[in-house]
Amino acid sequence: MTDPRWARETDNGRYYEDPQGGPDLVSVTNVLSTGVAKHAITPWAVKVTAEYCVNNRLTVARRALRDRAELLKDIKKVHRDARESAADLGTRIHHRAHMMALGAPYPPDPEVDPYARQLARWWESWGVDLDRHIEAAEMTFLHRALGYAGTGDCLIWLPTGPGWSLELWLIDYKTSAKRPAKQVFPEQAMQLAALRYAETVLLPDDSEMAVPAVARTGILNLRRRSRALVPMPGDRRAWRAFRGALETTKWMHASAGNTYEALTPPPAESRELVDAGAGRAA
Repeated sequence: MTDPRWARETDNGRYYEDPQGGPDLVSVTNVLSTGVAKHAITPWAVKVTAEYCVNNRLTVARRALRDRAELLKDIKKVHRDARESAADLGTRIHHRAHMMALGAPYPPDPEVDPYARQLARWWESWGVDLDRHIEAAEMTFLHRALGYAGTGDCLIWLPTGPGWSLELWLIDYKTSAKRPAKQVFPEQAMQLAALRYAETVLLPDDSEMAVPAVARTGILNLRRRSRALVPMPGDRRAWRAFRGALETTKWMHASAGNTYEALTPPPAESRELVDAGAGRAA
């Protein structure tokens, strides 16, 4: 995840401030985290926790005898630490990709280098000229009428049309240390569709332009030793699915903090009066 200028964290997850001063806009990734079930998360959390316990079995066994309570706290946060570490690396990779697209300098980062090399090789394999073929990078998309915003990684021209003609792609980079380069998830199509059918795009000076006519959408998976561009159906059907998740998210966030009380039955004498009245009415 990147750190766009207008994005901010709230108790309900990431929202975007509107540069024009309107209501805050819920982020696309926030919608997908809240309104779409992530079935892979629980098995992944179990896996990394089990691996930690097995890889550190002697330490775990000793601590189980001495400080069981603290050990359990540490084990319970293993998956959170792993997720935060992966998110931090992903942010740094996205930042490097942005700097590379701009031809700007970037700080050294040995962890990021393998992913950056895969991106450079991908550009080379498609004959990408950074000045001519990259339309924009790290753009913020807004849809004020529906109340959401999100950041797109790259608008790029690729020779995928008839006769290898150029088509404009909206691409999102995804990084992982272990998942296969060709693996994608259905909700990623919803993410791309949400950006594709937004109302406007913010420019660096906070002026705006209409979203360009995107021909195709895809996920560019970057791995240490491989990469793959996977076309995704970021079409209007996926956008309708996103809008359903958006409504779910808005309701959930609006309902956060609500309190609900159990309904207690009326006293017995009140029920007798009601029953008697019902009998007379019959």
